[in-house]
Amino acid sequence: MATPMAHASSAHLALADWRRRVAVIYASLRADTGDPTARARKFRAARDELLATHPSSPIPAAQRPTFGGLAWYDVDPTLVVRAPLEPDPDAPALDVPRSGGGLGIPFLRIGSVSFDVAGVPCRLAVFWLDEYAGGIFIPFRDATSGGETYGGGRYLWDSAKGADLGTVGDELVLDFNYAYHPSCTYDPIWSCPLAPRENWLPVPIRGGERLPGSAP
Repeated sequence: MATPMAHASSAHLALADWRRRVAVIYASLRADTGDPTARARKFRAARDELLATHPSSPIPAAQRPTFGGLAWYDVDPTLVVRAPLEPDPDAPALDVPRSGGGLGIPFLRIGSVSFDVAGVPCRLAVFWLDEYAGGIFIPFRDATSGGETYGGGRYLWDSAKGADLGTVGDELVLDFNYAYHPSCTYDPIWSCPLAPRENWLPVPIRGGERLPGSAP
């Protein structure tokens, strides 16, 4: 479990520690092959503790002492899919929009994944962070965005920070039960990449993180 840092000589060291801890949480999740509900419960407890206690938490410092945990949908086994990466080697570079305006964040579209949700064909572009170290990034919006979930969308993968469910062969594991909100959901001082238009899904995805007070 995450615990508060005793000392942090700089915000940079704190952020590096934050990323290590996120990576550890996801590594534990990938290694856990137990009951899906119990697995999700352990992940959510670890994430809540990190958000409540860490100096790099996106939860504003004044709110952390009373932070009671994130709101989540119930686990839905039908929202776990595996999809092969369909490469797109000729895709041009693009700037993914960010919250708060300003210049977009440079990404490459490396391909896409196709799958069904409740019988509806869906497709998401898969991006690669076009900066040092890189990383796969899959943001999305769906029919709950702007109501039950943050209007700018949620994230499925952000492997630059260790946040991903891994692969099986050439298939990406897409588990919407672990979809999570970007940091700007909790505090507008954060500037986060948002889901571009091509990653707006036509169906409601009632899995993963939701906004407090929204219907479960």
